[in-house]
This record gives sequence, C-alpha cells and structure tokens, in this order.
Amino acid sequence: MNANRSIEPKNSSSIPINKMNWQPWLRLFLFFLLIPGILFLSAGTANWLMGWLYTIMLVAIASASWIVMLRTSPELLVERSQFLKAQGVKNWDKIIAPLVALGGPLAIWIVAGLDLRYTWSPKLSVAWQLLALAITTLGYSIIIWAVGINKFFSSVVRIQKERGHTVVTQGPYQLVRHPGYVGAILAYLATPIALGSLWAIIPSGLTSLLLIVRTALEDRTLQQELEGYQEYAQQVRYRLIVGLW
Repeated sequence: MNANRSIEPKNSSSIPINKMNWQPWLRLFLFFLLIPGILFLSAGTANWLMGWLYTIMLVAIASASWIVMLRTSPELLVERSQFLKAQGVKNWDKIIAPLVALGGPLAIWIVAGLDLRYTWSPKLSVAWQLLALAITTLGYSIIIWAVGINKFFSSVVRIQKERGHTVVTQGPYQLVRHPGYVGAILAYLATPIALGSLWAIIPSGLTSLLLIVRTALEDRTLQQELEGYQEYAQQVRYRLIVGLW
C-alpha cells in the first residue's frame, strides 16, 4: 500500500517481530529461486547475460528492502508477511494486489524469456538494456525509500487502525502522495527493455495501468477513511506525477 502513513504511529499495537514465523523467510527464499527459474525456463537457456544481471539486481533489491524494514520498522515486516490474514482489506484490492505484485511480474518475465527463445523482438543494444536496467533499479530504489519512511507501507489497501494509522508528509511523500507506485511503474515499464523484449511491454503496460487504477482507488479510500489525509491532499496535490496527476 503506497499511500501515506505516519512514521510515528500513535498507540501502536503492532505484532512484535518475534511472532513472525519461518514462512516469510521461506517465501523470500522461494522468490530468489522464482526469478531465474521463470526467466531461464521461459528462455530455454541460462546463457543470458541481461537475465542474470536483472536477477542479481532484483535479489539485491529484495534483500535491501528486508534489511530496511528490519532496521527501521520490524513490525512492518510482520504486517507485510501476514497480508493474507489482514483484516479490513478492500474487496477490490483482494483482486488487484496479487495481480500487480505477482501476476504482472510473472507475465513480464515469461514473455521476455519466450521472446529471447523465439527472437520475436529485434535485437536491442546492450547500452539501451543497461540504461533500462539502471532505470529499473531506480524505480525499485524509490520503493525502498518509501518503505524506509513509511511504517505502514502494507502489501494491501486497508486502514490499519490497530497500528495507529496516520498521515506521513516526509521524504518522497512531500512530492507525490503515492511514491511507491511511482517507483513500481517506473520499474515495470523499464524491465522489458532491460531484458531486451519489446513484446514484454504489453504485460508491463497493462500492469502499470492497473497500478494507476489502484492508485485512484486507494487515494479515494484514504480521503474517505484516514483522518488528516484530505488536508494532506490539499498540500501535496499530485498522486503520481507532479504537474499532471
């Protein structure tokens, strides 16, 4: 959830980190196996330099995200690990959240791998791919920045009343109201070029559009249900792009 939540929750009753069982760690490990598994099985070869560079980048980003949460907000790691059990999740986000977090990336990886195997796209220069990989890394880094600032950066859209859910106006939230989505869209749109697949732009574009829809729905939810958010929205006018929307 990329909307604004406070760094200093009031009357927080969050779950301590020692109550997080082994399952989140297993999911992280499986995630590390999933990326090269999907990419290289789809490609039909492990001889893919950009596939390996992308995998290394994404594993590093995922690890950095966990380290940031462990250092700044262990309870957020618990919150994100228990999203399947979370109360008050919006019905529409029960559909959208898994699509943008898992379905979209999987589709991008599969199409990119198949594109490499069957050479659907014209060959892109290494320079363009490396530039796109840098942009992808930048996008995920923006997400990590937002996670480090926002102790309520949940995986799902819900008002976390039990955790003292309040508005945050610091860091990237001074610029736009949903910086995490800005980073995600940037990363998703750059990934196909990084992997050398023009065809993968189709699932990446659809996933980005779905993120824009989620942004609109989440912002409306926060304006209706989160105290102080309407005032914040008057100060920070733009959801995703300064000067546009």
